Amino acid sequence: MKEKVQKSARLVDIDKELQSSPYRLSGGQKQRVTLAGVTVDDVKVLLFDEPLASLDPATGKGAMELIDNIQKQDNKTVVIIEHRLEDVLHCDVDRIVVMDDGCIICDTTPDELLSSNKLGAVGVREPLYITALKYAGCDINTEMCPKSVKTLNIDNCKTKVKEWFEITKISQKQKKCDTILELQDVSFSYSQEKQILKNVSFKINKGDMVSIVGRNGAGKSTVSKLICGFYKPTSGKILFDGKNIENESIKSRSEKIGFVMQNPNQMISKTKVFDEVAFGLKIRGVDENQITERVHNVLKTCGLYGHRNWPISALSFGQKKRVTIAAILVLNPEVIILDEPTAGQDFKHYTEIMEFLIDLNKKGVTVIMVTHDMHLMLEYTNNVIVLSNGEKIADDSATNILTNKEIIQKANLKETSLHELAKKCNIDNSIEFVNKFIDYDRRVR
Repeated sequence: MKEKVQKSARLVDIDKELQSSPYRLSGGQKQRVTLAGVTVDDVKVLLFDEPLASLDPATGKGAMELIDNIQKQDNKTVVIIEHRLEDVLHCDVDRIVVMDDGCIICDTTPDELLSSNKLGAVGVREPLYITALKYAGCDINTEMCPKSVKTLNIDNCKTKVKEWFEITKISQKQKKCDTILELQDVSFSYSQEKQILKNVSFKINKGDMVSIVGRNGAGKSTVSKLICGFYKPTSGKILFDGKNIENESIKSRSEKIGFVMQNPNQMISKTKVFDEVAFGLKIRGVDENQITERVHNVLKTCGLYGHRNWPISALSFGQKKRVTIAAILVLNPEVIILDEPTAGQDFKHYTEIMEFLIDLNKKGVTVIMVTHDMHLMLEYTNNVIVLSNGEKIADDSATNILTNKEIIQKANLKETSLHELAKKCNIDNSIEFVNKFIDYDRRVR
């Protein structure tokens, strides 16, 4: 048995951690332990159900390389169930089976699939470089080898992409508003041995839509919990509308700062939609008539009014997510923090949730998202705060961050394929190319 364990541990490069506690391992190391566990038995088929979920981009990339390595070394059959197609295609895939409503829509090669329009029809996100080529008017075919931006043959399409880049204009940016939330040199530690956050400072303006990103264990969730009052800073200040909220209770903060967890099932305590959304108002002693009016209004905003009397168990995951958001919104917070708002969602439900959050943002709610999703960063947020090893290493636009190799490496992010596409087309200003794509995509989506 020990020999088998050693062999599997070496296969996934985790043999030096065999005596370590799983709780002390990083997210990527835990993923390696899981992979080692399924290779101990000499099985012929390995089935991975969303192996990239909850992993930062670079760790996800490493996980795919690990799976690819296992397949090649042991000649096993590997089946991967995933929404993140572009990330899966980082390694060679023989076939892709696309399903919708319990039926197989197609069973083909990556090149053939990406040369068709079948992904959009079933709500699966196509790689960003494919979308960019389509915006430029390129006809994508198998001869272009579109399965990866690295294999992509773009010789016949460079001119169209460059012309699109030259004629596309960027919309005027909105003016900055006053600061609503500020962290000043905030540090936090559970004990003297390990500091989780070190002198983190940043400002978030009213009406902003902001992402907080970084590798697993960088301190993203800790920042959220400090803002909400679940933890107390070891040092530093947290200001809301210019006032120090250090002595405010969790209940007091929840009146203006809402927090939505990644898994809605961890937040839901009632059996019916109306009761769940009304719960926060009831415990605050709000008048029954006012409760009904406020709950109905927020359910209409969230597209759930028709489900107000439904049992929550009958709702989809995305609908449950909206119920938890509604339960926060009914308290009229000025800021809402969401932990991985799109985790585990296919592109259709991902888009529904994000468009819903954009509508909220347009109504004046400041939205902060803790996320690993680089697409979400690029497409939906006007500013990104990057954490690495408990420190803030960047506070900039998503485009500037995802084209900065130093920040990408430090924070375990991943360079956007749009940057690579710009280089292939001999476009010198790749940052402007990415900016134009994001702005154009927002307008036509």
